[in-house]
Amino acid sequence: MKRIIYLLLPAILCCSFANSKKHADLKFFAADDPHIQYVGRIDFSNLQMPRFWAPGVYITAKFKGSKCLILINDEAGGTNHNYLEIVIDGKNPYRIQLTGKMNEISVPDGLAGGDHTLLICKDTESNTGYIEFAGLKCEKLLPLPAKPKRRIEYFGDSITSGTGMDQSLVACGKGQWHDQHNAYMSYGARTSRNLDAQWQLTAQAGIGLVHSCCDMHMVMPQIFDKVYFRGDTIAWNFDNYIPDVVTICLGQNDGPKQDSAYFCNAYINFIKAIRSHYPKSEIVCLTSPMGDQALTSVLQRYLKAITGNLNASGDQKVYKYFFSRQYHNGCDGHPDIDEHELIAGELTGYIKQLKGW
Repeated sequence: MKRIIYLLLPAILCCSFANSKKHADLKFFAADDPHIQYVGRIDFSNLQMPRFWAPGVYITAKFKGSKCLILINDEAGGTNHNYLEIVIDGKNPYRIQLTGKMNEISVPDGLAGGDHTLLICKDTESNTGYIEFAGLKCEKLLPLPAKPKRRIEYFGDSITSGTGMDQSLVACGKGQWHDQHNAYMSYGARTSRNLDAQWQLTAQAGIGLVHSCCDMHMVMPQIFDKVYFRGDTIAWNFDNYIPDVVTICLGQNDGPKQDSAYFCNAYINFIKAIRSHYPKSEIVCLTSPMGDQALTSVLQRYLKAITGNLNASGDQKVYKYFFSRQYHNGCDGHPDIDEHELIAGELTGYIKQLKGW
């Protein structure tokens, strides 16, 4: 399967706002312009500067002309840089590294005149810090089509957030830990695009259901209702995004040696908490795509018990799906970018059958 190649834009395309004089002919459109669409867990307390931490949050706009500048602030900058995925007209997605606290990013030169669609996606983890969207500069913003009616939400850990998958710029073990992150090409975002659905990645690296790794003193049931996962802060309004389908991919960081009753009860309670916000959604419990034989065997047994218990108690919209094999060719045993496509293929087929999409 042919690998998609991601190109890092030259540093000259990511510079301070002060260098924008050469684009003085372009008009500024603030972040609260009604022609700009947002999907994901975002803090809109400042409408002029919406802030988000979660991987996979994305912004879309449609502009007229051959040039467009994206104005983005990065919380930390420097070595703790965030990455963005940029997609023009739905083709050839490319990943860029933010290099400063204030960034002015030009879409690639050579665009033809006319109308173009722009998608900007946060590729990096909540741990890497927030980004703020400050607006666009272009000739004119145009109305977008309505967002896809279908919605999917993906609860999970580093696998779901796209950690360790993209080695196109920095090899495993080199650079910073987030240099291989790519939420846009993760299995969840790909599954949603396969099904013409919106996506939301409620995912945090290292998180578990009852036990997290890496000195993280929080678990998913604690942070699933937040905007800033790693900080466990800013309450999320679930009414902003009601998914048709929810997937849960947890257990990798819990490991196979958890007390079975404790783990299963916690999982059941977590599903009930999700159900309290999403009374009509289908909820699909997944095994870990990177799980070895021991963990996979345990998770299969647990998920059979969990879904059976909930179905018997009256919730017939809880299901289980077991991935066909282990995917672990990325950094630190995570799935790599090609494997995320395969994982998405499995999940796409299952959800398509489940929903009749």
